[in-house]
Amino acid sequence: MTVLGTHALNRAALARQFLLERAELPALDAVAHLGGLQAQEPQEPFTGLWSRLAGFDPAELSALLVERRVVRTHLMRRTVHLVTADDALAWRSRHDAMLLQRLLGVYRAELAGVDLAALAEAGRELLAHDPSTLPAAGRVLAERWTDVPPRVLGEAVSVLVPLVQVPPRGLWGQAGPARGVALATWLGRACDPPSPDGEDPVGEALVLRYLAAFGPAATADLRAWSGLAGLPQAVARVRERLVAFRDERGRELLDVEDGRLPDPATPAPVRFLPEYDNVGLSHADRARLFAGLGPGAPLPRGGRAIGTLLVDGFYRANWQVTEDGDEATLTIDRFVAHPGDPPDSAEAIAAEGEGLLAFLTPGAAARRVRFVPDVA
Repeated sequence: MTVLGTHALNRAALARQFLLERAELPALDAVAHLGGLQAQEPQEPFTGLWSRLAGFDPAELSALLVERRVVRTHLMRRTVHLVTADDALAWRSRHDAMLLQRLLGVYRAELAGVDLAALAEAGRELLAHDPSTLPAAGRVLAERWTDVPPRVLGEAVSVLVPLVQVPPRGLWGQAGPARGVALATWLGRACDPPSPDGEDPVGEALVLRYLAAFGPAATADLRAWSGLAGLPQAVARVRERLVAFRDERGRELLDVEDGRLPDPATPAPVRFLPEYDNVGLSHADRARLFAGLGPGAPLPRGGRAIGTLLVDGFYRANWQVTEDGDEATLTIDRFVAHPGDPPDSAEAIAAEGEGLLAFLTPGAAARRVRFVPDVA
């Protein structure tokens, strides 16, 4: 069985994530191919698509949100994702059990005496037509469930009732509270019902979609991306349509038959990834992007709007954009070139960074890229 080293897996991930070269694709097609973009920071999907799509116009993604062709909703790993409307409707029921399990993993004691079916019905009625923040919805529900903190009731409703976060939340350059309304109301169609026992067409589709965007990958990687533990049967059902490899640790890696596997020596350009980008979160073993940090290692130092810088395909530093008056600064934090990195890495970072600054701060009168500490 063919063994794929770290560089081979890295280049495969970059190619399938449109990070080896920017794709000429509409934003809707890109969101679908990527299986959505993690989006709890509302502006981050725009940076993620800027780094992946040639000539990306943020107004295109904003229009998709307003037109209800993409939505912001809790889905994989119980995090907010930006996904196509079709995927939200098709996938939500398959994630229900995982979402509830994760909710109870945090709030089991607070919800111990609550009839969850009754809470779901009350939440569905409350958010059927009028968007509300979860804290505000929780305060209304606390009039009935007086012994439960309103915050917990609001969090519970976001799991028990499929919701979407409505604009202006998530629009380019705009801010707004996270107000939710029923997904069925927003899209005019209910979520697809759960499959009959013994069938799992959604799970099978998720396996194939994941591998196309993130493979080759182990079943543990699939679980890390989706948060779903119940996919072994789905993998077994599609296995004859897959090919298998091994990584250098001996793990079996599965892949779609037409998955891109570039030459491991293919040059990889500098790329700026936003905070919480799925390509850095969707494998149990993150060595293909964070080589040297070890299996299951956490992402590099995080914080509000702190992104990840890739050089030669691998993590090399954090980055952050700040604005002071009409001046915008992109700070590259603790960049150190590794042996084998291109000799002009600092120049390439600065050039790509100037493009990123122009995209993120179009109104700035002055922009600069700063390395901390300074790169001689």
